[in-house]
Amino acid sequence: MTVIDLVSYEDALASYDPVMGLEVHVELGTQTKMFCGCATVPGAPANAQTCPTCLGLPGSLPVVNATAVESAVKIGLALNCSIADWCRFARKNYFYPDMPKNFQTSQYDEPIAFDGYLDVQLEDGEVFRVGIERAHMEEDTGKSTHIGGATGRIHGASHSLLDYNRAGIPLIEIVTKPITGAGDRAPEIARAYVAELRELIRALGVSEARMEMGQMRCDVNLSLMPKGSQTFGTRSETKNVNSLRSVERAVRFEVQRHAGVLDGGGVIVQETRHFHEDDGSTTSGRVKEEAEDYRYFPEPDLVPVAPARAWVEELRATLPELPRLRRNRLREEWGISEHEMQSVLNAGALDLIIATIDAGAPADQARKWWMGELARRANETGTELTGLTITPEQVARVCALVAEGSLNDKLARQTIEGVLAGEGGPDEVVEKRGLKVVSDEGALGTAVDEAIAGNAAIADKIRGGKVAAAGALVGAVMKATRGQADAARVRELILERLGVQG
Repeated sequence: MTVIDLVSYEDALASYDPVMGLEVHVELGTQTKMFCGCATVPGAPANAQTCPTCLGLPGSLPVVNATAVESAVKIGLALNCSIADWCRFARKNYFYPDMPKNFQTSQYDEPIAFDGYLDVQLEDGEVFRVGIERAHMEEDTGKSTHIGGATGRIHGASHSLLDYNRAGIPLIEIVTKPITGAGDRAPEIARAYVAELRELIRALGVSEARMEMGQMRCDVNLSLMPKGSQTFGTRSETKNVNSLRSVERAVRFEVQRHAGVLDGGGVIVQETRHFHEDDGSTTSGRVKEEAEDYRYFPEPDLVPVAPARAWVEELRATLPELPRLRRNRLREEWGISEHEMQSVLNAGALDLIIATIDAGAPADQARKWWMGELARRANETGTELTGLTITPEQVARVCALVAEGSLNDKLARQTIEGVLAGEGGPDEVVEKRGLKVVSDEGALGTAVDEAIAGNAAIADKIRGGKVAAAGALVGAVMKATRGQADAARVRELILERLGVQG
């Protein structure tokens, strides 16, 4: 294998302009497959969700999933695409063991949605428009598990296992137009585009788009143009990249690799490549076919799809507020900066905060707990915020208990700890752990008198006008009450007892 010396990213961008094309496959969250009635429930035993149609057995006939067509139209509309008056399916012919029919039912030159765009907002607030070439319907393949090799790939494996449960699950493939003008921000733009697309898909409710589960996968096409040239270079296609960070790393690595090949006098091979999570590199897969190699021809067993204009407009009226517009509106309503909103997005906390607000919490308090204590605990346990065993409604209840004076921040953190430990809801944890703020005036007065008596020198300083010294007595009372006193009321009582104006 020829070893290529990578060029530094900065040196590569000094000589070349990157051109990207991103192909994103989204598994639709339908109850049945694209062309048959088999279930799509994750985690079923291997090959339990199959039938003659999705196994490609002779004599079986496909029927189009109407919900998948509706989802495709919604996606196209949200991407500002034109929706075809008439489109049809085609057979894409190639052999893969996990594709039981030896062809994939897809769309070729007649996609259901075409010529759109998606505006993506970068971390500094700049908006970059990514053109959408097409969004078309197709079916997923099965899953191969290679046994006996060191890498989990077919090379070196002793045998392979095939599970066709995934074969036939509805997919939407969204293909961008060539992305030019990205310059040194190409990796960032690629990541931001996939992130924005994921949020849009989730907002539409057509898929959970969980990349770690393969529900959304990105193929990264990249080529380089010498500075000043208008001719695209030969592209590589890094397949099935399954995280936002990996999309960014794949673009950066391929820029450096292409530049290294070209600077060394080599020629870029049009091929598919595998991305490696461990070091962010890519390696060669197979020579990439051209469209004619797939011998596309119209699928004879399916009638064309012709969405009625009235129906398309009905669907357009049901579209939710698009994610970028919603974020900007919420940022203004919450009175936070672009940077703060980006931190919320990076933490995966936006929907959790919104749900907490919807449950009755003030916006600033909802953000405070999700971005503070809960984010800290998620980091400590290596989980996502959504993986924590506390609900937005429970966080809202903690906020309410603080607002009514039943808890202070310290006790609220202990309450959250108890909820996360499975001890029950906030009220149960407060009751079991005895966490309520001590608000009884008699009990507080006794604790204050004891603190004054035990710290006579500090009390004298306060009487002499050094009011700031009251903090030490407040601390003594808080210690005596295990942090359960109302600190503000304790301070008031101390100053009253000592005859000092606050």
